[in-house]
Amino acid sequence: MAAEDEKNRSLLQEVWKRKENAMCADCGQPDPCWVSCTLGTFICCECSEIHYQIPNISEVKSIKNGWEESQIQFLAQHGNALAKATYEAHVPAYYYRPSYNDCQVLREQWIRAKYERKEFLEPKKVLYSNGNNSMVEFLQYLYLSFIYAKVYAFCLKHIKTWEIFFSKQHVGSPEIKPNGNCLRIIGPRHLI
Repeated sequence: MAAEDEKNRSLLQEVWKRKENAMCADCGQPDPCWVSCTLGTFICCECSEIHYQIPNISEVKSIKNGWEESQIQFLAQHGNALAKATYEAHVPAYYYRPSYNDCQVLREQWIRAKYERKEFLEPKKVLYSNGNNSMVEFLQYLYLSFIYAKVYAFCLKHIKTWEIFFSKQHVGSPEIKPNGNCLRIIGPRHLI
């Protein structure tokens, strides 16, 4: 039993050490220590908390736990590269991809868009085209603005202060604006 566990640990280490699995599949944080067993991806601790909230799509497990050989084979056949090729195949150029420096709310929207809503599996259907895609781009922008408005409403509901800082950089607008590792929310001036 102990010999089999040790063998499985070394097999898991081999899969984990692959270049494609060296960073979180969702936010790019180095050295992920969790796995989505159902998706076959290596993810960081923060993203694993989000995956844990959607158990019908993603079952998470620490790499420090015991692993069966069949689970390791599944990881070896899948991995982060295949998951990105599948679930991020058609991410629009305007769509913001959060990094590990971004807040959890933005990462949650990204993860839910990829795995729960499966927004990027197929290219978006063009509703209007005459050589000028400005209307389509505008509608896509409105959709993304709606997502950020939901994040803003969430923060206002669950955070007691009007100002939220995630870095020292000053953005100063009445909406959520991801900017590298900066996120600042300022409440409407007439309500303060």
